[in-house]
Amino acid sequence: MAITCRLVYTGQVFITNSADVTDFCARAANSEFVTVDTEFVREKTYWPILCLIQIATRDEAVAIDPLADGIDLAPVYDLMKNTSVLKVLHSANQDMQIMYSASGAMVEPIFDTQIAAMVSGYGDQPAYATLVQRIVGEKIDKRSQMTDWSRRPLTDHQIEYAIGDVTYLIDIYDKLITELSTANRESWAHEEMRHLRNKDLYDMDPRDLWRKVRLRRPTRRALAVLREITAWRELSAQRRDIPKGWLCRDEALAEIALNTPQTPVALERVRGINERFANGRDGKALLAAVKIGLEIPDDECPEPQNSQTPLRGHETLVALLQALLKLRSDENGVAAQLIANRKELDRIATEDEPNVRTLSGWRREIYGNDAIALKRGEIALTADGLSVRVVTA
Repeated sequence: MAITCRLVYTGQVFITNSADVTDFCARAANSEFVTVDTEFVREKTYWPILCLIQIATRDEAVAIDPLADGIDLAPVYDLMKNTSVLKVLHSANQDMQIMYSASGAMVEPIFDTQIAAMVSGYGDQPAYATLVQRIVGEKIDKRSQMTDWSRRPLTDHQIEYAIGDVTYLIDIYDKLITELSTANRESWAHEEMRHLRNKDLYDMDPRDLWRKVRLRRPTRRALAVLREITAWRELSAQRRDIPKGWLCRDEALAEIALNTPQTPVALERVRGINERFANGRDGKALLAAVKIGLEIPDDECPEPQNSQTPLRGHETLVALLQALLKLRSDENGVAAQLIANRKELDRIATEDEPNVRTLSGWRREIYGNDAIALKRGEIALTADGLSVRVVTA
């Protein structure tokens, strides 16, 4: 059922000077919580360009212009790290990355409404517009969603749209907090949000990024090369502030790691690498990174991730585990994705007691124990009309 927004704002303020930033943040620092959103662009840069910061309290809502000449955003960043004020965001990762990149400080404490909604039965990764419609009873006008936020001046419609993202968020937060408390699931939601406070999510070591590049049948040597060339690409893109894909795409890095070209001519044969790149300074630097990877001692090369040998009937068992997951997810009003993903189901099917999140805490209580019992043949699934239910085997 839709609820009516309790807030009546006397004005939606567009802030373009430091004095108003300081004054607003001083008032906001006395609030129990603030809702936060950002607008940014990064199509042509490595580092995102922060174009707008929207913040609301129960009494006022503002949009702050980071691109205004001479504006000092230090009070905003101080507010973001003020531990006495809760920051409410939706799908917080990108906004927290933006704030961390701009200030070097973590946003804390936080409350992610997307995670809370998943715990409260609104589905897997519900979009912000979905929650606005289901909880607030409003439909968002998306005409400004894909606008170029770096262009000035901003229109009144853009500012109204942007501020709406944080005013609606107050009612969404109030509703979700009530639902979590009623269902005694606040600890579940906070457990899921804990990983957002991991600094490594926003400040990854370039030498760890090779793990995000998919490699077919990797060897330790190929992974050593991949580690070096991925780090080279990341650091080069950072230094020149360009998208890393402009230097070399993941697919090309994977082919280079597997085939280890050592000359410009060999590098040219890689799909996505042209003659100009291969014979220029980037090609030279990339080949140097390949050489480093080839010279790393064997015992210092990364280990390929061990692939589990599927048990006989593995896929059928996973299908049963998925059916049980859907059943328990629906019964408990929790997004299935939050309880278990495919990799976790694979491990439950092929290992006795794998160390996966599904078999700990509240997940084990509502699903994990039954998953183990199903695998051991202690329970079974049976049709009951158009429904499925669990029976003792």
